[in-house]
Amino acid sequence: MSPQLSETKALFQTAKLDQRIPPIAGTVLAVFMLVAILGAIQMDGKVAEGWIAAYVLSLTLIGTIIMFSLKVANQWEKAIVLRLGKFTGLRGPGIFWVVPLMDVVPTWIDHRVMVTPFAAEKTLTKDTVPVDVDAVLFWVVWDAEKAALEVADYRSAIAWAAQTALRDIIGRMMLADILVGRSAIDEELQRIIDERTTPWGVTVQSVEIRDIVIPQDLEDAMSRQAQAERERQARVILGESEKQIAASFAEASKSYVNNPTALHLRAMNMLFEGLKEKGALVIVPSSAVETMNLGGMSGMVSLAQNNLPRENK
Repeated sequence: MSPQLSETKALFQTAKLDQRIPPIAGTVLAVFMLVAILGAIQMDGKVAEGWIAAYVLSLTLIGTIIMFSLKVANQWEKAIVLRLGKFTGLRGPGIFWVVPLMDVVPTWIDHRVMVTPFAAEKTLTKDTVPVDVDAVLFWVVWDAEKAALEVADYRSAIAWAAQTALRDIIGRMMLADILVGRSAIDEELQRIIDERTTPWGVTVQSVEIRDIVIPQDLEDAMSRQAQAERERQARVILGESEKQIAASFAEASKSYVNNPTALHLRAMNMLFEGLKEKGALVIVPSSAVETMNLGGMSGMVSLAQNNLPRENK
C-alpha cells in the first residue's frame, strides 16, 4: 500500500471515529424520550399544555446532552480530549464524560501493534543496479499525547519515514551486500526509523525485508557466474583427488622396490582381472611385457597347450 493511500485511509478512519456515538448513549436518549412521552400522557388534562411541552422538551434536551457527553473508549485505545482547543488529557479505556460544546475528541489513538508495508522501487544501489525492495514495519504508539499533538498524521508520517530510510540504505550498499545481508538491513532500518518516530511517541518493534527483485538480465548473469564458480570448484576438487591418488600410488610403489616377484604377481593379477570379462581386450606396454617376462611365459603356455592334445592321443 502506498503512503498516499495509507494517508487517505487513516483520515477516513479518523473522521469516522470522531463521529461515533456509543450504543449506550443512544439508549439513554431513548429512555429520556420515553419517560417524557409517558409523563406527558399522564399530565394530559391536568396541567397546561405549555407546561407539558416544556417538560417533554426538557427531558429530551437532557437526554441529548447526556448522549453527546457520554463516550466509550475500547480497551486498546485512548481518546484525545480538547477543551476550547486546548489539550486537557487522555481518556479511556472505558466510559468517560466530556462537556458538550466545549470538549471535543478529535482523534482516537490505537495502542495495538500496527503493520505498515512499504517499498522502494527502481532504487539504485551503490554499484548503480536498480532494485525493487519490499519490507514490512511493525510499530506501536507508546505515547498517545505525542502522537496526536506532535505530528498531523502519524500513520502517514511513519510510512514516508520508512520508505525514505529504505531508499537511503539501498543507495549506500552494494548489491551483493543487500542480497546476503538482509538481517543487517533490518537492524539498520529499525534503528533509523525508530530515531525518526520516537519524538512522535511511536516506537518501532521490528522491520522485515520481504523480497528483493533485481533485473532479469542481471539475474541470468549471476546464475551463469554461479555455475562457473561451481565448475571451478569441481575442477579444484578433482585436482586435489588426483594429487591424493598419486601420493597413494607413490606410497604403494615403495613396497615393490626390492620385491620384483611381488610386482610381477600384482601385474599378472591385474592382467587376469582384465581378461576375465568376455571379449575384453587388454593392451600392455612393451616395457611392461619385458619387465614381467610375459613374452616367455605366454610362449610356454602356448607350447603346453599345443602339446596337450598329442599326449591325449
